[in-house]
Amino acid sequence: MEINKSNYKPAKPHTILTTGEVIKMLRELKGWTQEELSKYCSINAKNISMLENDKLEIGKKRALQLATAFDVHPAIIMFPEYESKEIQKVA
Repeated sequence: MEINKSNYKPAKPHTILTTGEVIKMLRELKGWTQEELSKYCSINAKNISMLENDKLEIGKKRALQLATAFDVHPAIIMFPEYESKEIQKVA
């Protein structure tokens, strides 16, 4: 039986990532610890932990610091629900 791929639609993502999950994912994709990321972005490791656990608001300044460290656009970190394709490019 031949499958006609034109009848299929791509699956939509079912999980929306939080900003904290994106930060953690990007950090892990780079192979960095929180302490290493801290050195690259000048945000202390405790605050990185709080950001990753969504216990601290990201804010523009922190988003820019993290984006510079990860070499991505800040929107990827601040608006992960709109930027999932860009996050996949980092992997």
